Amino acid sequence: MALQQKKLTKPKKKEVPLIETVRISIMGKNHDVPTGLTILKAMESAGYRLVRGVGCRGGFCGACATVYRKAGDFRLQVGLACQTGIEDGMFLAQIPFYPAPKPVYNIHELSASAETMFRFFPELVRCIQCNTCAKVCPQGLEVMRYIAAAQQGDLKRLAELSFDCISCGLCVSRCPAEIAHYHVGMLARRLYGSHVLPKAAHLHTRLEEIKTGYFEEELDKFCRMDKATLQRFYSQRVIESEEEDVPLRKSNGDKD
Repeated sequence: MALQQKKLTKPKKKEVPLIETVRISIMGKNHDVPTGLTILKAMESAGYRLVRGVGCRGGFCGACATVYRKAGDFRLQVGLACQTGIEDGMFLAQIPFYPAPKPVYNIHELSASAETMFRFFPELVRCIQCNTCAKVCPQGLEVMRYIAAAQQGDLKRLAELSFDCISCGLCVSRCPAEIAHYHVGMLARRLYGSHVLPKAAHLHTRLEEIKTGYFEEELDKFCRMDKATLQRFYSQRVIESEEEDVPLRKSNGDKD
């Protein structure tokens, strides 16, 4: 029997496309990472395990404020690590938070006035209206304008203009007057909500219902449901329209 030797052929190597990379420096150490990443993802690509200074990853929690410097530029820049893209030659340095002074107070002992704002933030008078706070704000807030409202004691306008603040602290990093803008906005919103806005008429009623166990039976029923049934109830729930005037339950325990 004649045996024919099978000709062996080497398998072709799969061509692996080259990944375009950029070189960045993280805390003084160089790393080559894929291009197109944000600072946050670039750090993880370089092998860093982030255990703090990172939250929503969507630009809303304000936890990932970062300091960086671009190649050939001596100036320090700031941004949110989850939103700022990397560039070749970028130098990164992480900080845990901006250590802006935070006053301690009992909101119920304060008055909703300009005097209260100046009592806790006397540096408000140093504002020169340079607008650098607004330029660096990742939320695009009119920070300079709400500081002006604080100077005028207009807490309503101050609360409204600062409502979407995420307290990232980037405004503080640029302020020559050393104003902690986001703490100013927080105090104003607390004062406005506690002393100026009318109290929600239904809040006391709802709290009393909870205290008296009005919802216990219904909650127990939901706790015994399987996941599919809960999902069905959730998708079929009635959502009250803002225009509807929904009558309040009585807080005397009557379920009718």
